[in-house]
Amino acid sequence: MNDPWHTLRRYTQARIAQGRSGCGLPTSALLDFQLAHAAARDAVRQPWAIDRCARAVEALGLEALSLATPVADRVQYLQRPDQGRRLDEASRQRLETRSREAIDVALVISNGLSSTAVDRHGPALLNAIVEAYRRSGLRLGPVCLVPDGRVALADEIGALLGARLAVIIVGERPGLSAADSLGIYLTYAPRIGNTDAERNCISNIRPPEGLSCQDAAAKLAHLSQEALRRGLSGVGLKDDMPKWLPDSTFT
Repeated sequence: MNDPWHTLRRYTQARIAQGRSGCGLPTSALLDFQLAHAAARDAVRQPWAIDRCARAVEALGLEALSLATPVADRVQYLQRPDQGRRLDEASRQRLETRSREAIDVALVISNGLSSTAVDRHGPALLNAIVEAYRRSGLRLGPVCLVPDGRVALADEIGALLGARLAVIIVGERPGLSAADSLGIYLTYAPRIGNTDAERNCISNIRPPEGLSCQDAAAKLAHLSQEALRRGLSGVGLKDDMPKWLPDSTFT
């Protein structure tokens, strides 16, 4: 008798139809689980190759601005989420004394909960986003690189830079089927005190298994234009992007 779960395995990365050996898992399934668990732990704990990311920013003709949060190490980052939601005093003063320029988007990159994700997919996603924004005619400010940041950090940075939109690319919490997933969060009129209900999220950016960098950038550009046109983001801004075409363009 055929087990229908084996057919379903072709359509998901979830651990179903693993088989069994006696009352336990087969050795191959157990080793695969342990490997995935180790990869998730490494993604959280390993340092971010921020210098490589800075070079990728500069190669696009943009300014790479290195900032910091008050977080002392990764242990504190995990134990004190509030510390990752704000800049340290030196970084805040640096932005406060900086000459203001008219920009539409404050773009922030942080390793968040997965340095692996930013190291592996960050440069390609950055390239796609910058290209999409330039086609849209939106003005980018400096690209702020901030280790150990949380999503709400973009609110403070966007406000200090006087941007109309704040966008943060951040490593998502790793799971046992994905240790290298990136997320993008978009907020209109960024300011300290914005809630998650005022943000739009594009998640599971991890080619080839997840969303491609090109598709994520196209969706971000569309949501950014709609946020500026409607004057809002979050629950009030629905994803009404036209249907995807095979070549990841839309009409």
